[in-house]
Amino acid sequence: MALASALFSGISGLGTLGNAMQIIGDNISNVNTIGFKGATFTFQDLLSQATATMSGTSQVGRGVALGDIYSSFEQGSFESTGNTTDLAIGGQGFFPVRESGSDNLYYSRAGNFRFDREGYLINPEGYVVQGWELDASGDDIGSITDIVLDSFTSPPVASSTVTVVTNLDSDATSNVVDLSAAWDGDNAAGTYMADTSYEYQSTVKVYDSLGSTHDITLYFDPSGTAGQWEYIAVCNPTEDMRAGAAGDDLGLLARGSITFSSSSGNITDLDMYLNDGTGFSAIAETPDAAGFLNFQPDFGTGLTDIQFDIGTRDSTGGAAGGPTWVNDSLTTTQFARSSTTTFQAANGYGAGDLQGVNVDVDGVITGVYSNGELIPLFRVALAKFQNINGLNKEGGNLYTETRESGDAITNRPGTNGLGSIAPNSLEQSNVDIANEFVKMITTQRGFQANSKIITVTDQMLSELINLKR
Repeated sequence: MALASALFSGISGLGTLGNAMQIIGDNISNVNTIGFKGATFTFQDLLSQATATMSGTSQVGRGVALGDIYSSFEQGSFESTGNTTDLAIGGQGFFPVRESGSDNLYYSRAGNFRFDREGYLINPEGYVVQGWELDASGDDIGSITDIVLDSFTSPPVASSTVTVVTNLDSDATSNVVDLSAAWDGDNAAGTYMADTSYEYQSTVKVYDSLGSTHDITLYFDPSGTAGQWEYIAVCNPTEDMRAGAAGDDLGLLARGSITFSSSSGNITDLDMYLNDGTGFSAIAETPDAAGFLNFQPDFGTGLTDIQFDIGTRDSTGGAAGGPTWVNDSLTTTQFARSSTTTFQAANGYGAGDLQGVNVDVDGVITGVYSNGELIPLFRVALAKFQNINGLNKEGGNLYTETRESGDAITNRPGTNGLGSIAPNSLEQSNVDIANEFVKMITTQRGFQANSKIITVTDQMLSELINLKR
């Protein structure tokens, strides 16, 4: 009897639309869930049955069923936060995270991460974010691993390069015949260089291998020869630990001369003599092609190899024919204005404590230390799948790969089709609540209509039974 089939068609509609309402309800309930991807659904008719008609055999449907349920992975909007480790993905990709205590990997779009007390970068459920450890140059080391801060101190690095760029007043006059002879390294009163013995000085702070600071001072004075200046490089005599250094040579590291063109004020020649603690080398140490002059002061923690950059020399210039110096924005000059330091800097730094981290769009986590250093630590990894709708939802904003999704393809953010990282941001749910309300109304009306099928069919069956009283 067709009436029984009508009942079952109505029941299939009620069941299917009830499941659809469950999907809508799940979407709406997660409208504020970080990284949530709303689900959508399709309907399909059930296998039809044959029935006899005047035209022959025809088909009559037997009801409805859910055809498919799949997630919509459209980009959600970003919410700015004040936490550096809140990360959002702009584009494709998932954060790979490892379940604590196992090797199981899960994948998530929710980037609300924090460092725990052991230094692991984790999500709210305690899953550890995966990425690459970085070397000092910011290059990846090995395969992906747990992101964990295991060093909260930046070790000191000894200075290796000092840059000093000055302008020396062309109108200045010589104060002493021999500038290096004016240095008094063993002066008991601590006056190692009289103010009247030089025209200009510039002091740079350098670091030894233990992170202690020392001052390297350059003294300049016209030599008496037109366009030529003498200079000496010194340190505090009490810090001079060079073997054999004694008397006036304490603290006196090097001496030399700079010759300028009388017409342009640019460098035409430069030399340096090194003092090993027992006297100056008889051979002039000429600068290399980059204009660096090398010497090694010893502060008791090993030799500190320092290169002084006092100018820029054309690499095509030869020492035999006289170096050709190129005047640019960072070159020592002799112009008719007060002597001044145009630029000075030294690399190296002392020990520092970790104060915080920054995350870049390429996923690099950089440690910010109290000594001013920014050290690359880790790079956050991203993963993608050939079929993201084949992923299995595990709850907690987590997915696992399946045979339908294919294996995870892991790479750097911004490469291989993966999105970039937005730090200080969280991706919001992509559920459109207005669209869900419209679906809710149509589903409700469909459910109501299907219930009418059952009530009307019941009335028809009642009439059938009442044929015999």
